[in-house]
Amino acid sequence: MLFAADFHAPHGLSNPHVQTLLPQLMPRASLRYETELVNLPDGDFVELSWALPAPEHPRAPICLLFHGLESSAQCPRVRTLLATASRMGWRAVVMHFRGCGKVPHRGSRTYHAGATADAYWVISQLASRYPNALKVAIGISLGGNMLLKLAGEQGGDGLDLAGAIAISPPLDLAASADALNIGFSRVYQRRMLTSLKRKLARFESSHDNSDPEPTGNKRRRLDTFWAWDNEITAPMNGFESATDYYQRASAGRWLDRIELPTLILHAEDDPFMPRQLFTRLPDPSACVRVEIAEHGGHVGFVERRGGLLRSWLAHRVGEQLRSWSRVPALSALDYRVPRT
Repeated sequence: MLFAADFHAPHGLSNPHVQTLLPQLMPRASLRYETELVNLPDGDFVELSWALPAPEHPRAPICLLFHGLESSAQCPRVRTLLATASRMGWRAVVMHFRGCGKVPHRGSRTYHAGATADAYWVISQLASRYPNALKVAIGISLGGNMLLKLAGEQGGDGLDLAGAIAISPPLDLAASADALNIGFSRVYQRRMLTSLKRKLARFESSHDNSDPEPTGNKRRRLDTFWAWDNEITAPMNGFESATDYYQRASAGRWLDRIELPTLILHAEDDPFMPRQLFTRLPDPSACVRVEIAEHGGHVGFVERRGGLLRSWLAHRVGEQLRSWSRVPALSALDYRVPRT
């Protein structure tokens, strides 16, 4: 069902681009990580970053986070949410998509918005390692789309998860590719494509490349997500085209089939998506609660409390984690981002 989120942007800070960029400027959460490489069935691996200190009890609840496009455990948004879960006594960990951690990945496949197999494998490994621990997954942006698609694919008992939280997921990938090619949103598109091109160049330098055209020339022409996904993402991952990829990887078409308790947080003014996004999609199942704020930008949701700018997302996610566990409630100010 659709509900109004209780987020209210501070006066003068409601612009969607201001909200989108503010988390990058706020103090970073103080957090240490321990790195683990988890081997995958196809010979590649994913990198896990575990927040420290970790709970000692094996039944401590687990918060597994999936980051967004070209993000990592160093992203301020990721650190804030992991720090929130860690302070609540959860075992907090982020799974890096292939090639997004510190160690270059081995295989020829890339990650994408619909690649659910790696997440499924990691969740199954956590289920084996911590069979009696309650587990919740959080997906940010692209990671949120992937998580919702995974939940739709696996049904109510296909995952060892008590719940899922998706933050600003691009549920209609084609519509998001269009939105990111309009106005100031092109800045986000250009920045993410620059990172993707650098990563592709490093990958090609370590692998045989039989393409007769100089790859540098090809990469420079790919100046939109439509072009990039048509020429790179689709052929590297078994899709016929960008259109085929967007159709098959978008999680929006799975919303009515999700049987896992799920919370989706969305801003109507998200510059990565068209307005009234949910009118384009199937009605969510009874297990899915969608909270829509008038403002908030893309994974922004910065509010003012006690005279300070704070992450409403950390507050709302903390509330949801408490509702799915028996962890004692935090005091009213405990969700503030710690200063380094």
